[in-house]
Amino acid sequence: MAVTADLDVAIVGAGISGLALAHRLRAAGRSVHVFESTAHVGGRMRTVRREGYVIDTGAEMVGTHGYPATWRLAGELGLSQADAPLFGAPLAMWREGLPHPGVGDLNGLVKGAGMTPGGRAGLLKMMAGAGLRKRSYDVERPDRTPLGTTTIREFARRYHPDVHDYLLQPLVGGFFGWDTERAAAGPLVSHLLAVGATRSFRSWRHGMDTLARLLASRVDVSTGVTVHEVVAGEHDATLVVDGAPLSAKTVVLAVPAPVAAELHAGVPDFVRAVEFRPMVKVICLLDRPIEPPDRGSAWGIAVPAVENPAFAGVLFDDRKPGRAPAGRGLLTLFAGPAVAGELVDAPNEEVADLLMGHAARYLPDLASACRVSVVVRYRHGLPMPTAPALAEFREFTRRPLSTVEYAGDWCMLRPSSEAAIRSAEVAAERLLVGADTELAVFGG
Repeated sequence: MAVTADLDVAIVGAGISGLALAHRLRAAGRSVHVFESTAHVGGRMRTVRREGYVIDTGAEMVGTHGYPATWRLAGELGLSQADAPLFGAPLAMWREGLPHPGVGDLNGLVKGAGMTPGGRAGLLKMMAGAGLRKRSYDVERPDRTPLGTTTIREFARRYHPDVHDYLLQPLVGGFFGWDTERAAAGPLVSHLLAVGATRSFRSWRHGMDTLARLLASRVDVSTGVTVHEVVAGEHDATLVVDGAPLSAKTVVLAVPAPVAAELHAGVPDFVRAVEFRPMVKVICLLDRPIEPPDRGSAWGIAVPAVENPAFAGVLFDDRKPGRAPAGRGLLTLFAGPAVAGELVDAPNEEVADLLMGHAARYLPDLASACRVSVVVRYRHGLPMPTAPALAEFREFTRRPLSTVEYAGDWCMLRPSSEAAIRSAEVAAERLLVGADTELAVFGG
């Protein structure tokens, strides 16, 4: 008598990629169970609700453009772009004591957005070159761009120092946590071309965990359950769950690449090559809204490392719909990549004191307005595309179907929730094609 597996498909990780994959497989008739070690779903798209505040602890935005998999999934769940209003305001860059709005928008080329005339000329040249070769940049093929393994710093310095110091480094260093001396420029240019202007960014009306909560209500999820190890077999895989072994026909590791490598000794070389950088933030619950020094309408201020290596910027979350009670304020402070690695294990009080101390330079009223500060840290913030990862990417997408599979933003080498959701589509296609035909290879 044949021994059957305890589970059909076991997914490790209830972030957006794991939940989206469970949803797709369940819709195709597969039996799926999701295991999550923490007490909540959403992963790096978690939202916390406290005293009337809606606090996005991870992802802050969703793109109008460049997010096709996200909008496909949203449509299946009965949502549309009407459920994710536009920010409707610019992003500002800090320079010479003031925020300069217009980063990532055409208006910024006219008004400067913190760049000198020479910097703007360099940016126009960079944009023209990328636009002429737009078809060569594909977010699903980060290894096949005209820039090869050129780093962001090398790429930006071709045009003008401002392109690096007052545009690309603040964006990727502050919001992605990347090191521009190691991160490849090609995947970044592909992402920027896909998403377009920063004014087109949106946020889910009821919190950035909106999709995750809806998905979790439709699939089987066990929270607070830790998977300690995954071992691949020829016909099934074994999970060690809280000390007890379970078998599944397929296990999908929907966790950051370094975590996947810790759980499963047989990961492909690409998994070990992917680098993540830590992300540390302090979210401030305010007794009133506070304004930037110029009283502008920016939804955020990016602070370049050349201005302050320890502080990467601030987002005015109360300018997103429904995030703060009437008459109150909410904002997020970002640690600079130079200190995030040290702060990820530091006491909460030390982290809050450091970032709020730096933020006082940009927001003098912060200390008097802050009621509560919430420290958020992700040891594995966002995946960083490096030369070693790009070298292994093609082989990873062409690997044979296995009893252990993978999902997550890192599978696309793209730092966004869109990449996580798209990776779930790719993983579902691999599993469903492999289950019904002899075709066991499905490229990215």
